[in-house]
Amino acid sequence: MDAAYLLDWAGLLLRWAHVITAIAWIGSSFYFVFLDNSLTPPVAPELVDKGVSGELWAVHGGGFYHPQKYLVAPKQMPENLHWFYWESYSTWLTGFGLFTVLYLFNAGTFLVDKSVHDWPAGAAIAASLGFLGVCWFVYDIICRVFGQKKNGDLIVGICLFVFVVFASWLACRLFAGRAAFLLVGAMLATTMSANVLVWIIPGQRKVVAQLKAGLPVDPVHGWRAKQRSVHNTYFTLPVLVAMLSNHYGWLYASKSNWAVLVLLMLAGALIRHSFVARHKARVQGRRVPWEHAVIGAALVLGLVVWLAPLPPSAALAAAPARPVDFSEVRAVIDQRCTMCHNAQLPSKGVVLNTPELIKQHAQAVYQQAAVLKLMPMNNATRITEEERALIKRWFEAGAPTH
Repeated sequence: MDAAYLLDWAGLLLRWAHVITAIAWIGSSFYFVFLDNSLTPPVAPELVDKGVSGELWAVHGGGFYHPQKYLVAPKQMPENLHWFYWESYSTWLTGFGLFTVLYLFNAGTFLVDKSVHDWPAGAAIAASLGFLGVCWFVYDIICRVFGQKKNGDLIVGICLFVFVVFASWLACRLFAGRAAFLLVGAMLATTMSANVLVWIIPGQRKVVAQLKAGLPVDPVHGWRAKQRSVHNTYFTLPVLVAMLSNHYGWLYASKSNWAVLVLLMLAGALIRHSFVARHKARVQGRRVPWEHAVIGAALVLGLVVWLAPLPPSAALAAAPARPVDFSEVRAVIDQRCTMCHNAQLPSKGVVLNTPELIKQHAQAVYQQAAVLKLMPMNNATRITEEERALIKRWFEAGAPTH
């Protein structure tokens, strides 16, 4: 079987698995952050005697639930203890597999945009892997140095924001825009999974070992795990928007694409903070701080206005639209598209070297080249905005081929 066909199947199955595991991981993360911030001190003496520090009554699925949290740990080790870590590991492994299949195997096409930075595919691969690892080490050092200081979380957040701004700018100066957005999201996702692997699960294992040995439980492990878990929940929405961005070429094709990425991720973090703070405010009887979500939404609205296509000049708008001759469209497709979409190289099963095939794939050409502006990949064939507009007018006039 054709290697490209098998790679497409690998991409589909890895993407499917990645989405499933990511839903499981983010869902459990959101739930436990909500739970931590919604617990109330127990009233029943028997719960206080058992060492319960917080409880919550909830109703779901036709039944009532009564989760309880022990701080630092229960007096006795329970027989059945559920661990939450495979959701994280599986998400990272499937994501890295998908990145390998889609980007590393085709680095010359997907990672390298010679108009951005002209360098060998091997160097781009090495640099992309470096992005994944360096973020974790920088973040971990910031947490070690500032995490336990007064206002430590605020200092860590500011330092990490500065680093992410720099990393976004650098990625957009080294890689194709689509890959740059994905890489910044992937480096934050790698940091999230490394938090689980390096700090959260090992800390919990030490607590379990101390309980089994009948030793006093060191509270630092619970404190550190909680800190890193809270950091992870703030990463989730920025990571998700960075991952989704590769479907929208007008995001990463802008001249200041690094700023677009930073503002999108900042909006996600602010909106997530609003919901985290809401849970605390509701339990403590304080005002819900919706202003963070409002600021996040305002950033998104600002991006909508900023990235909007320029309106045509008054003279052009007043002039009647000239009918598009198919020969003009055919010339654009021959020059910009058939390099990858021909009988010898039918990329994604799309062939565009005859009028009949162009008509057959007209909607896909319109969507990918004129609306989403995803194709040509990294604009390798230098299609112009005027040529995209030509394809748009041709399709909207019924895609005639005569």
